[in-house]
Amino acid sequence: MKTKLLSKLASTFLLGATLSLTVATAFAQSTVKIGSVLSVTGPAAFLGEDMKAGMELAVEEINAKGGVAGKKIDWIFYDAESQTQKGLTATRRLLNQDKVDMIVGGGNMSGMAIAMLGLTEKASIPFISTEGAADIVTPVAERQWTFKSTADDEQVMERLADYYAKKGIKKVAFLGDSSGFGQGAAAQLKKVAARRGLDVMYESFNPSDTDLMPQLGKIKSAGVQSIICWTVTPAGVVFLKQAQQLGMDSMNLIHSYGFVDKRYMDLAGDAAKNLLLVSVKFPVGEQLPDSDPQKARIAALTKSFEAKFKRRPNQFAAQTYDAIYLARTAIERAGGSDPVKVRNALTGITNWPGVGGVFNFSEQRHSGMSKDDLVMLSYRDGGFKLADYK
Repeated sequence: MKTKLLSKLASTFLLGATLSLTVATAFAQSTVKIGSVLSVTGPAAFLGEDMKAGMELAVEEINAKGGVAGKKIDWIFYDAESQTQKGLTATRRLLNQDKVDMIVGGGNMSGMAIAMLGLTEKASIPFISTEGAADIVTPVAERQWTFKSTADDEQVMERLADYYAKKGIKKVAFLGDSSGFGQGAAAQLKKVAARRGLDVMYESFNPSDTDLMPQLGKIKSAGVQSIICWTVTPAGVVFLKQAQQLGMDSMNLIHSYGFVDKRYMDLAGDAAKNLLLVSVKFPVGEQLPDSDPQKARIAALTKSFEAKFKRRPNQFAAQTYDAIYLARTAIERAGGSDPVKVRNALTGITNWPGVGGVFNFSEQRHSGMSKDDLVMLSYRDGGFKLADYK
């Protein structure tokens, strides 16, 4: 009798365990898990806040329309606090504990994204980086699972080379910070300069530097026609102010797309009066010609973003918004979240109309934007202005 009772209890336990496992599996299969790592605290927070908002809006829109291939997005977000080690810890948690199907967002710091992809590549999980350095997706042979929703530095440098050709500028200085973002851009400029006949001198600084006079002194003595500053840190404001002190503010000063932020322009004040910035079209969407297909898409995102967050979006929100929608597109085309099928679907995305640009991926190229998605901006009267369209 006792044996029969124990047998019945064991059977009941096993049935309950099986049912629990079945319910858990069904629940897991009813969602698509997308994990994100951004820095919304620490030095990179001024980028991370807007980037997180862009993702939130995209996830909300997609889920409101039924999700991805009939499944809602279960979005899991971690703050890396602008620290690479915390970004790696968050990545491990997403992969090993949360069991995400995909990771979108690399801490809004190129160096962090490069560190993270070591984990995602090993795990064979698709990773869409929202950061800028070309090294994030090259060489492709070592980045099979990694893609990027931002402009490639090489394309940005080609766009700058086109601008220099128009202006007859040949002698240039590159002043980049020592981060992966700055040094990755320097490596790309060296390749483009060799192709386009540019004579470039290179100087660097630490992202936390508050004095760039030594570097600017060397550059001034070299008699260059233009200076490209490459950073997303407040040192870029120091560059503008100290260039003005040395009487260099009347020359051709250029900042990268990572510095297209009104807060920095306001801090620079009069020192930014002659500044140009190479950028995606988003900050000047209203100024684009009606023939540009980006104009309507930028207007639509701006309207939705303002309704939800009560402030205007910037290009950083646009690049994460695009990244989430790229993830959705790949999962839908793959017919589910199988990582191999999603990866293959990403490589097959062509002529995809994002907000930041038109994306074309392939097996050989995991950065989808081109120099046609980029424009030159100035900053006047409290806003960015279109300075050079194409």
